[in-house]
Amino acid sequence: MHTLAANLVHCVFSTKGRTDLIREPERTWQYMAGIARTKKIPLLAIGGTSNHVHLLLAVPPAMPLARLLQDLKGNSSKWLNETSHGFAWQSGYGAFSVSESRRQAVIDYIGGQEEHHRKWSFEHEFLTLLRNSKIEFDPKYVFA
Repeated sequence: MHTLAANLVHCVFSTKGRTDLIREPERTWQYMAGIARTKKIPLLAIGGTSNHVHLLLAVPPAMPLARLLQDLKGNSSKWLNETSHGFAWQSGYGAFSVSESRRQAVIDYIGGQEEHHRKWSFEHEFLTLLRNSKIEFDPKYVFA
């Protein structure tokens, strides 16, 4: 029997120090989508701003999420450093499970990042995602 699974995960991570290091966001998202294709990672949506990225992934059952994100972050960081020295992603990430019934809402949310961040900072957005997902955290360590 084949392993069958539906593992939708909304992943969020920022640049180191949440600084505006992503000079060409659309080009960066295209590059990351290429990494995902090459690594056979089903990427359903990607977006963000100059200091963070959102991904909606259909995580394959035999691929650990940490390994998948290590591949995406590591390969994109190497590429970004070739054009903008000193680039680095934050060391961790947020990962939020998504039900199939919320798939389109998350895709729309990721697509609306530019408008969304006219009102809210990344920090506010990330803390809201943690709270909405009922993830326990100490605010003084989230962005350390």
